[in-house]
Amino acid sequence: MEEKRLVLLKNLEGCLGYQFNEIGLLDRALTHRSYINEAVSTEKTSNEVLEFLGDAVLNLAVSHLLLEKFPEAREGTLSMKRAQLVKQSSLALLSKELRLEEHLLLGKGELLSGGMKKSSILANAYEALIGAVFIDSGFHQAVELVRRHFEAYLEAKTPPALSNDFKSILQIHSQQVHGLSPQYRVLKESGPDHNKQFQASVLIGGEVKGTGWGKSKKLAEQEAAKSALEGTRLETFSEEGSGQEGCQ
Repeated sequence: MEEKRLVLLKNLEGCLGYQFNEIGLLDRALTHRSYINEAVSTEKTSNEVLEFLGDAVLNLAVSHLLLEKFPEAREGTLSMKRAQLVKQSSLALLSKELRLEEHLLLGKGELLSGGMKKSSILANAYEALIGAVFIDSGFHQAVELVRRHFEAYLEAKTPPALSNDFKSILQIHSQQVHGLSPQYRVLKESGPDHNKQFQASVLIGGEVKGTGWGKSKKLAEQEAAKSALEGTRLETFSEEGSGQEGCQ
């Protein structure tokens, strides 16, 4: 490994809150397949296998932490919380906060297409990081690292990536309060084909909780969910004290 790369990765360890026994694992976790594919000759390996492993480790670690934090919660509520915490957009946000994007090795084509900002690449990099820590030090250390990274988000009612995802917020709220999932119905379509407008409603337990309009069915459902949340006066996630301040 080049000395410059080694120094950068050593600095990143401080941001991550973990020091590798084998720094090459961190290098591998941040090496995208596009970099390998474009290299004329390289001894590096892509992060795909580490990502596969990290996905399983992360799901188990988050499950453990949620049970620890909410021992009386229902299975459905825990499943929903876990799904939102480990979804692609949440992991991509966490990767940015940890500055993983600045240390990714990508092929030129992927760089030109904005690969450093792609949620899929950023999320995969975080999963690969957890896989690397698991190989380097075992499950206990991986759990403790996940605990540090997710601590504020475990406390929050909804993860930060959901702040504008009203359907997901309503799903969590409905499961917690009613033990039911919201149901959506398209009530009306209007306008010409090139400028359609849709009206949708959301029901919980057969009762209409909100309605909304949008240029697509999905947007109309989001507006209906937003209306329902406003009706319940649900306190949605606030960015104040939302978690990582970002590594300096």
